[in-house]
Amino acid sequence: MSKKIDLKRSVYELTTQYPELIEVLASLGLNDIKKKFIRNSVGKLITIPKGAGMHGIDMNTLLSTLKRHGFEVEEPNQPTINVESLRPVTGNTRTEQLKGYLKRLGKGESLDAVRADFTKEFGDVEASEIMQAEQELLAEGTPLREVQQLCDIHSALFHGATREERIANAEQAVAESVSRHEAIHAMAEAYTQRAADLSHVDGHPIQTFLRENEALETLLNQAFDVVKSRGNIDQLLAKIHEVSIHYAKKGDLIYPHLNVKYDINGPSKVMWTIDDEIRNELGILTRSESRDEPWWGRVSAVLTRMKEMIYKENNILLPICAANFTQDEWQHLYRDSKDYAVCFDVVPKIWAEAEAKPETKSHEGEIVMPGGHLTLAQLTAMLNTLPLEITFVDADNINRYFNEGPKVFKRPSMAIDREVFTCHPPKIEPMVRSIIEDLRSGRRDQVPMWLEKNGHATLVNYMAVRDSDGNYVGTVEVVQDMEFAKKHFER
Repeated sequence: MSKKIDLKRSVYELTTQYPELIEVLASLGLNDIKKKFIRNSVGKLITIPKGAGMHGIDMNTLLSTLKRHGFEVEEPNQPTINVESLRPVTGNTRTEQLKGYLKRLGKGESLDAVRADFTKEFGDVEASEIMQAEQELLAEGTPLREVQQLCDIHSALFHGATREERIANAEQAVAESVSRHEAIHAMAEAYTQRAADLSHVDGHPIQTFLRENEALETLLNQAFDVVKSRGNIDQLLAKIHEVSIHYAKKGDLIYPHLNVKYDINGPSKVMWTIDDEIRNELGILTRSESRDEPWWGRVSAVLTRMKEMIYKENNILLPICAANFTQDEWQHLYRDSKDYAVCFDVVPKIWAEAEAKPETKSHEGEIVMPGGHLTLAQLTAMLNTLPLEITFVDADNINRYFNEGPKVFKRPSMAIDREVFTCHPPKIEPMVRSIIEDLRSGRRDQVPMWLEKNGHATLVNYMAVRDSDGNYVGTVEVVQDMEFAKKHFER
């Protein structure tokens, strides 16, 4: 049975219906289509004929290839649009130079001055290079509105300097560029609205991130006033340094997921680096004893960078996340966020819908736990690798598990399934019973003991093991040779 496709439908719709279409189109030269982010963003705005036109692919070749792979085209006469290739960011010296010109113009430098430098360094420039420079600016976090405004300016900058059709006074290319950016801008507006909608859900991660940014902005405004007066800023700067928690959540929970799951690597390459630079600079400034003019200048600069990052988060990063993350992913992110300390006194609200425990996915042949899944061989090897002697005694005081390897306190395998008290001499048994009873009753959660064993400082720690409801399920005894720590601190 042939697979019917309507060429008036978007690339996103058709590749979602027929995933095998991705490889077919890639074989024609539409390599970008393999990237999920491209399909989920630009793919929603263009049709297959438009994409073919952008890559210079002949329609007859396209139609025959589709037919050869079992696709029946319902609308073969969709007109193509001859625009420059919308290729992924690759980065090269010429592109970096072009971006530099556009950035200078965006900062208000005169067109004549920038064009004079451009004329010296470039005899000509291809339209595709202009498009690529704009795309890299977007990927680096430049707000879409700013990139769109550059379109009007660069029409004059690159006037008459192109090859191919030499951009024909740039109007044609600029019109296409503006049209493309308008489409992206409209899509960005929809993403922004999606983020705004999610921000009204109590406890949703977007709401929490925005609340933290609002609190941070208040602190930054106070700090700018202190910088002007050269007052005492130490306590305020220490509070602002809590942004490290906010940035850690982005670095652990958002950037990697965007990169790996959705192939959106701009934020991880640019914003993540800036986060680290801000965090490091804050650490240096708060530890410094100097309060000279250069120090105040650095404080002002880092505060400004933080304010810029707030804008990029609210208007670029969070809308991108809102456009891509599923409800299930947001709920996972909400639960993972609980591992982080509160920053700026912003206590996250409860997202009731995400509080329910997620269903545990089955993994055949593996041991599935809330924190992941391992084969029995992997789990055994991992526990045996830890530099610890581990003993688990269940709620009925029965030995259930010893890890393998050399031990300070011998653990014969025959002791498994025997009552733990039988493993101790009579004079020690009362103490062991007392420890376990304290752990069981909740009077204590752990009982650490330091001793010398075989000439080594040794820590023996008895800890209560409780389930998620707080019920006692057993005791774990952990024995660790601490001689390495003793030697370290004696140096």
